[in-house]
Amino acid sequence: MQIKKINNTVFEKLNKKIIACNKCSRLVKFRKKISTEKRKQYIKETYWGKPITGFGDHNGKILFVGLAPAAHGGTRTGRVFTGDRSSEFLYKCLYKANISNQPKSEYRDDGLKLKKAYITTALKCVPPGDKPKKNELDNCFSFFNSEITSLQNLKVIVALGKIAFDACTYFYKSKYKLNKKINFAHDKVYKLPNNIFLVGCYHPSPRNVNTGRINETKMTNLFRKVLKLA
Repeated sequence: MQIKKINNTVFEKLNKKIIACNKCSRLVKFRKKISTEKRKQYIKETYWGKPITGFGDHNGKILFVGLAPAAHGGTRTGRVFTGDRSSEFLYKCLYKANISNQPKSEYRDDGLKLKKAYITTALKCVPPGDKPKKNELDNCFSFFNSEITSLQNLKVIVALGKIAFDACTYFYKSKYKLNKKINFAHDKVYKLPNNIFLVGCYHPSPRNVNTGRINETKMTNLFRKVLKLA
């Protein structure tokens, strides 16, 4: 199958709109609070403190979706799944599956590149308690929709965690008529109305890793399966 080459200016324009967004007053206030108060170990750092864009291969067939940037990860570093414990585990597995060029994601310009994949969040700002309101998701869905439609080679969406999975299904229910019931489960695959596959995946959080719900072998095997699916 021929790969469509995506013009990078499409994403440059979209990302400028995302970064400039101030639609949700609650989220704007919260991200500013985090960036001002900071966490002790990052007290000397300047926090990004703005909405987070996606990054990766614009010609990729796989889209990894988290719910929102972490308070002291993406909100601090300016790149989703960067500089926190969840990203440490995630990129070890992506590297083993040959989807990233290195096993670490520490800061925005650390040389990390994704292969055949793009990663983003359904919500572009961190919400208090990791619980977004419906209107906040609705506001961000215009950006999420633009990312999905701009990734013209997209074949598989991998939802990282149940909340991200629910956000993806909520988005698709608002766009298409979903006749079958879709429930989150790790390694569960659904075919969406636009012929894209949706894959459930446990969130790469320290809690899931420490409790044994997920491990490097299980996560890496899922990512290799996703590569084949794409």
